[in-house]
Amino acid sequence: MAKWTRPTLDTKFHIDMDWWEQEQLDFHLYLHHQLCPEHRKSYPDYHRTELVDWVDPVTAEVKRVDALWQALLSCCSKRPDYLSDSTPLITAIFRVFLANNNTPMTPVELAQVIGRAQPEVILHLLTRGKIYRGIKPVPPE
Repeated sequence: MAKWTRPTLDTKFHIDMDWWEQEQLDFHLYLHHQLCPEHRKSYPDYHRTELVDWVDPVTAEVKRVDALWQALLSCCSKRPDYLSDSTPLITAIFRVFLANNNTPMTPVELAQVIGRAQPEVILHLLTRGKIYRGIKPVPPE
């Protein structure tokens, strides 16, 4: 059985989808809020989205993903205003995970992508007791 330890700068985090269900929160609503204005208009009913094919640009693997997430991956996350200096830090962290298809990342890696927060600040934000937007440490194996 795996043993939990206190998260460090080397601990990988991710969006825990089970957390959204346990908290009875609508992940699609939060995902919809991260879209660019054009895609928010394209998907006015975020509850009724289909699965679409998405090609991972690194592995070339074809995956079935929600159409909202595909729009975010292919367009919205590439816009210059996706991660701006005015984006709240927790929103920026959430958006980085969305843009990276929820690939686990350490606070050091997140800080490098965001470019305006020290890894220690990110670690403190993610471990101070409250779980923000389902962002949790990846469970040990």
